[in-house]
Order: sequence, then C-alpha cells, then structure tokens
Amino acid sequence: MTTEVTVADLRPVDLFDDLDDGELAAWARAARMHELPAGEILSEQGTGSTGLHLLLEGELLTMLVGEGDRTEPVGRMTAPTWVGAIATLTEGTLNVRMQAAGRCRIASIEPETARGLMLSYPAVHRRIMRQVAPVMSRITGIEQNRERLAALGTMAAGLAHELNNPAAAAQRAAADLGTALERVIGAFAHFVESGTSLENAQRLVDLQAEAMTRQAGRTPLDALDAADAEDELLERLEALGVAEPWRLAEPLSLAGIDADWLERVAAAAGPATGSALDWVAASLTARGLVGELTESTQRISHLVGAVRSYAYMDRGDTVEVDVHEGLETTLVVLGHKLKASEIEIVRDYDRSLPKVTVRGSELNQVWTNLLDNAIDAVGTRGTITLRTLREGPCLAVEISDDGPGIPTDVIDHVFDPFFTTKDVGKGTGLGLDAAHRIVTVRHDGAITVDSKPGATTFHVRLPLN
Repeated sequence: MTTEVTVADLRPVDLFDDLDDGELAAWARAARMHELPAGEILSEQGTGSTGLHLLLEGELLTMLVGEGDRTEPVGRMTAPTWVGAIATLTEGTLNVRMQAAGRCRIASIEPETARGLMLSYPAVHRRIMRQVAPVMSRITGIEQNRERLAALGTMAAGLAHELNNPAAAAQRAAADLGTALERVIGAFAHFVESGTSLENAQRLVDLQAEAMTRQAGRTPLDALDAADAEDELLERLEALGVAEPWRLAEPLSLAGIDADWLERVAAAAGPATGSALDWVAASLTARGLVGELTESTQRISHLVGAVRSYAYMDRGDTVEVDVHEGLETTLVVLGHKLKASEIEIVRDYDRSLPKVTVRGSELNQVWTNLLDNAIDAVGTRGTITLRTLREGPCLAVEISDDGPGIPTDVIDHVFDPFFTTKDVGKGTGLGLDAAHRIVTVRHDGAITVDSKPGATTFHVRLPLN
C-alpha cells in the first residue's frame, strides 16, 4: 500500500540538509510511501536500479550474494538514510542485495524521476558523488578479499589433493617397511637356531647381494615380464616346501630371480631355506619401499617448494625473478585442475630473457587468474600455450587458449571491475580487474587481449628497466 509523502517525512534524511522546504517539496511530490516487511528484498544484486529509496523507519541489510545464494553481510543501513542513489544516477547495476532487517517504512522515487531531480539540485548531487568512492572502494575490497579467499580455497584444496597421494604412499611404505624389517630380523634368529655354518652364511650373503644387484638393474619393461616368471617361481617355491610361497614369489620375480638362484640358496641354507628366501625377499621389498618413500617425500618437497616459490616466501616484497619460474610454479599450483582434464600445455619460452624486478607474489596472481581462465575456457580438452619473448624495452608473456573465444561485444569490458562472462556464482568479475591493476599500476606494464573463436591471447608486457 502506498501513501503520499510530506516534506516533514523527508526532512530527517541528511541527503536533503541543503534544501529548503520549497525545494524539498518537489522530492516529496515525486516519492511514494510504502512498507517493507521483515526479510523482504528491496532490490537484488546484479539487477538494474530500482530507484532512490529514502529509509524513514527501520533497518536495511546490504549483502553480497555469491555462489549458491551464499550471502556475506556488507553493512546495515539505519533510518533515516538513503540508498540506491549511486546506481540510479549512473544507470548502473546494483552491486549488493538490500533486504529489510525488520519492518521498514520507505519513500521511493522511480529511477528516471530521481535521476532528473539529482541533476537538478547540485547540493544533492554533490552529496551523492562524495559517497561514490568510499562505497565502491568498500564493496570492491570485500569482493577482492572474497575472490582471494576463493582462489586460496581452490588452491589449498588442490594442493591437499596433490599432497595426499604422496603422503598416503609414504605412510603405506613406512608401515610395510616396518613389517619387512621384522621379517629380516626374524630370519636372522632362525639362522642362528638352525646352526647354519659360517661358510654357508657367507654364501647366502653373496646370494642376497646378487639378488640386490639384479633388482637394481631392472627396468620398467623387465617388470612387465615378471608376471610369467612369478608363476614359475611359485611352483618351484612350493616344491621346496617354502611356507606361504605366494608372499615371496612377487618380490623375487620382480628382482629377476630364476630357478638356478633358488637352487643355490637351497643348497647353502638346507633346512633354513624358507627363512633364507624370506630374508632375501624382505630385503628386496625393503629396498623397494625405501625407493617409494624417497619418491613420495621428493614429491611432497617439490610441491612445498612450488608453494614457497609461488608466494615468494622468505623474500622481500620486490624480487628479481626469472618470469618462467613464476609461470611454472603457478602450473604446479593449478595442477589439480589440469590433471582432471586432457589439456595440453605448450611452452614456447625464450630462456635468454633477463630477470625482471617485480612484486613476485602479486605477479603470480596475474598468472593464476589468466591460466585459471584459460583452463575454464578450454574445458576438459584443449591446448594452452605459454610464450615469452622480448618486445623492445619490455619482456612479454603471452597466454593463449583454443577455447570458444570472447564475444566481440564484451571484449572491451573484460578488465572492468565486476564484469564477467561466467555464469552467476561462477565468478566475481574481479580477477582480470586485479590482473590489470597489478600489471599496469604496480609494475608500470600493460595487459591486453585479442580473441576470436579458437584463439584467445592475453598479452602481458613488463618493462625490463
């Protein structure tokens, strides 16, 4: 239900402090009073202006809406105050959702009428314009923090997945290594109990060394042939009366052990043949597990090193870097997204390029935004090309993808804040804006884009001096 608005209704609103009653009457005639119940939305984020709203009673909540209708509080507007003026004046979209915290009494003026009044009264216009910078700065800051946190969350989840595989492998190998060492120790005890002579013990040590040498010389192709050999060894181990022969057949076959070697062990060990073979098999298993542990921990160390390099930890804010290092560590950080696809990364690097002095962690945000967008653009299959070259006094980095391209009617706006071609909730429209500011403002460089279907390239130029 709407009612007429009086000058007395509007007088408490500070937007009109510089107007006399006669001037304010024009605003009152244009306004219509209405009530908003608790929880009702006055205006939605991302839509066009719904006009100038003069909050006379109650409170309005302003919220940023993210993926899955997830909301983040921005502020609370308490009567008497005004909202919606900036979007109305600029004919732009609303950057926040406005929702009643409780029952509200609001006087609203339609967008076109409100815009005409704002331009007709310089004092009101000045008050509105003084609020543009702080309001946009606050909203942009919140969105940028949200985007950083979202990117950090994605990166952390990806790294957790990447680290989990080698960590789990290392944990399994450590547990199995403990079991193998217990078998080795048990075999020694059995040798002592069986009364194995010193001469035969030396022969067994030599045979173990031979098995280790065979294992070390094996190649992945040799391992493919081990399955056939394993069946033959299993039969021979059963013939020798070895307990649980299936447990020994695999490590012995993988090491390239044959029937002749088994016979020599049996001749030297006699009644302790089973323990001797278990000792050698456990030793072979232990060595393989040590290799798995080494490989797993090296992988973990590589990932941690990539993160340290990506963030330029333990270095100053401004660092001298090889730009290729930043590109490669960013690829490692985004590795979880690449592994889930069939995307090919093509590198065309000019390794003769000199190092550049940059704000390293900030510049890596640029590579992250550009590469993440390229991955999204090509989907599950495609090609991303990284190229570095020298262009006069600048070092140039080009990141290209063979995705669908950027439509010609929007390409001029890709670096605008809050502009995005992604679906609602998939992007904030601040990634490329942040990349643009980091390159142009923080590094005195330039960033441009050209695109057509099947070929989109972002060009980043950084001054070498």
